[in-house]
Amino acid sequence: MRSSKRLTMLSNVPCDLVTGEERVYANEDARQAPHIACTIEMCSTNTPYEVAVIDEIQMIRDPARGWAWTRALLGLCAEEIHVCGEAAAVDLVTELMYTTGEEVEVRNYKRLTPLTVLDYALESLDNLRPGDCIVCFSKNDIYSVSRQIEARGLECAVIYGSLPPGTKLEQAKKFNDPDDPCKILVATDAIGMGLNLCIRRIIFNSIVKPTVNEKGEKEIDSIPTSQALQIAGRAGRFGSSFTQGEVTTMHREDLVQLKEILSEAVPPVKAAGLHPTPEQIEMFAYHLPDATLSNLIDIFVSLSQVDGMYFVCNIDDFKFLADMIQHIPLNLRSRYVFCTAPLNRKEPFVCTTLLKFARQFSRNEPLTFDWLCRHTKWPLAAPKNIKELVHLEAVHDVFDLYLWLSYRFMDMFPDAALVRDIQKKLDDIIQVGVCNITKLIRASQSAAAPGTAEVVSEDFPTAKRDARVASDRHGAKSPEALSIAVEAPALRRARNPRASRSGTRQEDLKSYGRGSLANRLLREGLLTQEMLRQLESEWQDQHRNGRYGFGSKRDDQHSSKETGKKRK
Repeated sequence: MRSSKRLTMLSNVPCDLVTGEERVYANEDARQAPHIACTIEMCSTNTPYEVAVIDEIQMIRDPARGWAWTRALLGLCAEEIHVCGEAAAVDLVTELMYTTGEEVEVRNYKRLTPLTVLDYALESLDNLRPGDCIVCFSKNDIYSVSRQIEARGLECAVIYGSLPPGTKLEQAKKFNDPDDPCKILVATDAIGMGLNLCIRRIIFNSIVKPTVNEKGEKEIDSIPTSQALQIAGRAGRFGSSFTQGEVTTMHREDLVQLKEILSEAVPPVKAAGLHPTPEQIEMFAYHLPDATLSNLIDIFVSLSQVDGMYFVCNIDDFKFLADMIQHIPLNLRSRYVFCTAPLNRKEPFVCTTLLKFARQFSRNEPLTFDWLCRHTKWPLAAPKNIKELVHLEAVHDVFDLYLWLSYRFMDMFPDAALVRDIQKKLDDIIQVGVCNITKLIRASQSAAAPGTAEVVSEDFPTAKRDARVASDRHGAKSPEALSIAVEAPALRRARNPRASRSGTRQEDLKSYGRGSLANRLLREGLLTQEMLRQLESEWQDQHRNGRYGFGSKRDDQHSSKETGKKRK
């Protein structure tokens, strides 16, 4: 969970900022301002307000964080609440408010600037224009695309989810600055919320994205309409330097499907998320004193009965942390707090640090600044490759974790001010790395084994990556690149439920993987009959001259003979 970490000032009205990791006061003497802006998890349900504003209310359906919006909507002590977000959430919010006896007034607002879906795809990075933003759904794609852009002599800014907030804001500032030569942005869907960007045209590098379903399983599917609209809407926003926005795709075969996605109605939000409170878990623990926290959560969820307007949020991350620190002696309330810490369980260094935090906490030994510096090997140098940049991002998350815990256990995490100072220095170091990201990519690839395609490992399969990116990387005549070129677009559509509507026949999808490579290339439009005849002619010439390419028949026969000799 990351915040934009912006100090909101509307019409010169002092406004404090509160996130899970920091408090920023508008007044220099730290007096509380009459207004406060905070992340949804940090809103107080005990403080009375005249007016409260809840943004992005459609997130109430989010399988992981939806509970925070439900808690704010139903729990804020405000005379008047303004709820902003997608129209798809209107019916659910209205129904929830009726159950509490509240009056509801619905106001619809139209976009203030036109947004046009273009009739042509970009097709080549040579066609980029100032103000373009290429949206990717993989960090590897971010690295690959940004390197190809800078190879063309263009500067680009880079924004993705795991970057520190300060780095994101600096990259956004660089892109927005009319006097800066950086006119292209490469980003993930992290631009969808929390950043003000001057984008003329949104270009979807892909229209499929890794997702996690209700069971916590990873899937690859086309982006939903709500998310496509959220991202596309970043183009030509009111108040930016562009009076209208444009949207297209990188590849021609994706454009028809993107138009269909954007034209569909957003499915209504049907239920609001809930999460068990520490008080509820303590009540269960009283009756089940021998149960672990993970088991208590499981029992609570299995016995919970919710009507159709609510659902219990995914608790896998909570249970993962509960199991990880189960052997450490902690009281139930402290254990619960540690398990709600906002971290990515895919980051081993951050998870290991939380474990060490909990262990030292259980011994009643304060986590000092010196201890944290030893653990993170601070001070750290600028990254020399992508692997080092990723590690610096993880260290930044560790500092975030320390600050988050310091607001909950001030005595045990006493050096928040010192940690915040070095976190700012680390932010500057990471910014240097991101500004030189193409150099880091080159360093990573030169250190890797020949033929290695990936720069850094991903949590999700990368078959969705576009063939032309892989082809640029390996060389157009590489057999490996050709096989990737066939597989990526076909697999993307084969896994896509809208594929039949975008012109791909179901029979073709069922027969995918059968037949020759040439047939599959022809079917994908990546090879013409004339090109095929030329390739056949060249292969025949090579065969007559005794030259054989990758995976030739003679190589296979030679390999078989060698294997036979070894068996004998």
